[in-house]
Amino acid sequence: MRPKGSAEELERRRRRAVALLQKGHGLREVGRLVGASPGSVLRWREMYRRAGEEGLRAKPHPGPKPKLGYRDRRRLVKLLQRGPLAHGYRTELWTLERVAEVIWRHFRVKYHIGHVWYILRGLGWSCQKPERRARERDEQAIKTWRKRRWPHIKKL
Repeated sequence: MRPKGSAEELERRRRRAVALLQKGHGLREVGRLVGASPGSVLRWREMYRRAGEEGLRAKPHPGPKPKLGYRDRRRLVKLLQRGPLAHGYRTELWTLERVAEVIWRHFRVKYHIGHVWYILRGLGWSCQKPERRARERDEQAIKTWRKRRWPHIKKL
């Protein structure tokens, strides 16, 4: 499994590990200090011996290029922040289907709704259910009831 961190952060970790090895630290100790297994540290040492600094460089991410680039995702956040009403929906509730439609309308990119969730999570959005409260709810009456009446009921 790929460790957490950007490619640059992982490269810095590899460079730090090699520097510690060159100072005379052991494989296990270096692994503990940089948060990696001794096997990984050994592999990095061998890459450094074979290819030098070039061997420790960050590798490009495998897989296809994302359909929505960095700028598109930033634009998507701005579009979503305007709210569903601004996009012609009748309620102030974002659903995965609605977000997928907005992506299609503005970027001409079609995503399965299951993948839309991964995109939203990557943008820092989270799943939230709307609170169900009566329109007639009287907050002041509730506050008063909790303060005066509830303590007496609780004692019973």
